[in-house]
Amino acid sequence: MSLRRAVCGPGGPDRVLPPEVVDLLVAVQAPARLGAHLRLVYDVACEVTGWLSSAHPELVVDVGAVLFGAATHDVGKVVFRQELSVPGSRHEAAGRQLLLARGFPERLARFAGSHGSWRADGVGVEDLLVSVADKVWKGARVEDLEQLLVERIAAASGVPVWEAFVSLDDCLQGLAEAADRRLAFQNGFAV
Repeated sequence: MSLRRAVCGPGGPDRVLPPEVVDLLVAVQAPARLGAHLRLVYDVACEVTGWLSSAHPELVVDVGAVLFGAATHDVGKVVFRQELSVPGSRHEAAGRQLLLARGFPERLARFAGSHGSWRADGVGVEDLLVSVADKVWKGARVEDLEQLLVERIAAASGVPVWEAFVSLDDCLQGLAEAADRRLAFQNGFAV
């Protein structure tokens, strides 16, 4: 089955999606390309949270929530499949609802609805991290999103904003450099 290969087979990142996410994607008959995308964003989120824990341990982050959010953020695209190949945001609310309907708690389901809304009031650092991972996996850098994260890092760490910026920028630039490899893996699976 190509979905299983996309989420935990060879050729992609060494990290595979958590078993509960694999089971969910199989149950909702997710397209293989969606599974590959979620695996790639999850892998990048693992890298970013690992870097953050090491470089800025003062910033308290629910790493488990971030990783779950990265692994499921686009699950609503099983409802709005056209958004796998064209821009759209209808999958966000649909994904949150799908996760809630399958028994996942709001604190985890929220990422499916918030990953495209980093400018909204009340967005937490975990939400920002999922959004950053969802951009940088393909080499995209979003200045206002990254600035929000930089401000959180600086405030928690007590370092100047410019220092937090340089630190985050180094991490994200390194991740962005592998974007072509990630895109090739994702594009190897059908929509």
